[in-house]
Amino acid sequence: METKGFKCCAALSGRLQMLADMVMPGNRLADVGCDHGFLAIYLVSAGICPGAIAMDVGKGPLAAAKRHVEACGLEDYISLRLSDGLSAYQTGEADALVCAGMGGRLMERILREGMDKAKGFRELILQPQSEIPQFRAFLRKSGFLVTEEDAVCEDGKYYFAMKAQPAKRPGDQAEADGTHRPGQFGLYDLYGEHLLNKRHPVLFSYLRQRRSYLERLGASLEAAATHRAGGRWEEVREEMTRLEEALAYYG
Repeated sequence: METKGFKCCAALSGRLQMLADMVMPGNRLADVGCDHGFLAIYLVSAGICPGAIAMDVGKGPLAAAKRHVEACGLEDYISLRLSDGLSAYQTGEADALVCAGMGGRLMERILREGMDKAKGFRELILQPQSEIPQFRAFLRKSGFLVTEEDAVCEDGKYYFAMKAQPAKRPGDQAEADGTHRPGQFGLYDLYGEHLLNKRHPVLFSYLRQRRSYLERLGASLEAAATHRAGGRWEEVREEMTRLEEALAYYG
């Protein structure tokens, strides 16, 4: 797709660029939790998306997004809406949903409350900031098939993103709910099936950093030698076991 000749007003951060790279060219965008609107501005001005709906529950961020959209001359291509999740969105208005910059529980609520709308998108590009294993499990149990994952480390913080599609055929549903992969739920939910199988270098860095932290924590808990510390130590040992299973993917 050719660009419309608009000036791109926003240089994206690494975590936002990762999301932008996941969007299929030609898809209309719906960005839930758009903040200042930089992702929608980038995708439209670069000619990747023909149009976008940028939504946020906060009036302040939406006002900032409006200023940025107008500064780039994109008022005819980016619609701004005050919306709690998908409440102000109508099924069929967009092809790609981006939801990022919020905790996994909030993201799960947004998708659960708007499930009929969510399953009307061709692709969902999601970047939960917390509760990531629980969120992966939610997607799987809700009939979404994760087809792509990526990760970046920016300013010392790790960001994990995934692209999901509604399972439309019986074979897709079986793949989504794990029928073909018994016993893999725990590890894949924890660290991401595609990240593990691709031996993603950012995940490798995260795993090694997390292992070092747990080793220090374990030593501290052993030294404490209290009943409460003993219970926490068992949790640390269990996580260490899963970490070693994940690191085994890297040889």
